Amino acid sequence: MDATGRKVLVTAGEILVEIMATQVGQSFRAPGPLVGPFPSGAPAIFIDQAGRLGQPCGMIAAIGADDFGTLNLDRLRASGVDVSAIAVHGDAPTGTAFVRYAEDGSRAFVFNIPLSASGRIALTKEGRALLERADHFHVMGSSLFSPAVVAVVTAGIEQVKQQGGTVSFDPNIRAEMLEAPGMREALSQILERCDLFLPSGPELFLFTQAQTEEAAVAELLARGVRAVVVKKGADGASYHDCEGTVSMPAFAVEEVDPTGAGDCFGAGFVCAWLGGAAPREALRQANACGALAVGTKGPMEGTGTAEAVRRFLAAQQETTR
Repeated sequence: MDATGRKVLVTAGEILVEIMATQVGQSFRAPGPLVGPFPSGAPAIFIDQAGRLGQPCGMIAAIGADDFGTLNLDRLRASGVDVSAIAVHGDAPTGTAFVRYAEDGSRAFVFNIPLSASGRIALTKEGRALLERADHFHVMGSSLFSPAVVAVVTAGIEQVKQQGGTVSFDPNIRAEMLEAPGMREALSQILERCDLFLPSGPELFLFTQAQTEEAAVAELLARGVRAVVVKKGADGASYHDCEGTVSMPAFAVEEVDPTGAGDCFGAGFVCAWLGGAAPREALRQANACGALAVGTKGPMEGTGTAEAVRRFLAAQQETTR
């Protein structure tokens, strides 16, 4: 815990910049308008949102000694994130992602992550020091792109568990990563140590043969997961534990850019959960974070401060009276 008695949240994984096509249906096979760079990376978006909510938090990561790295470092530091365990490499660039949008709302990416500075993520003395202060460790499946990063994540989980802390796991994994050697085994091992599981839609069924949400949740809870939160995008979310289920619709907002919304939702829920909030209140905060995230173009541009989230929720209450 920090000096004020609040729990410390830590994550590890990729940091990158995102550069976006400006037109729906635009191809990367021909020149076209782009916007960016925006600070990004699923665990970076998650921890940025946590920091902006006032949660004591930090990140283990690696960036290049370049403008893209500085952009991310400045952003996370300004959001209140402990950046002491983010290593800076002079001989490797910060990761990049180029994204374009299809007419059906889907996205396609061109990534440089494993060959970037993110491919050099390691458990440094700064990372160990950060973990020694941690009460909770959050895992993003997208970060498990190499055995070296899997080793860092596994070490983080074990350190926090030994200290009596808790672990959350958002699978957030691209389909092609599932076929990487050892990936399914790594994911299963992380699930076994997980207290809070945060899948999006079909990800709920990654670790079970069940055919329904109810059966899949029951199987996961029987395996030792304390709670399951199923993210359903515009259809809201549902919370499940051994005492029952709570479901909540999403807030109706205009979507500008969905990038990072699930990561912001996850941070909103985890921060509320760590603070002892009831499931319904945690879902409300998570939905508010997701709603704010989709209203602005750019992965972190819509991460809301605690005050912004309070104002949003107050406005929602007013509209329903």
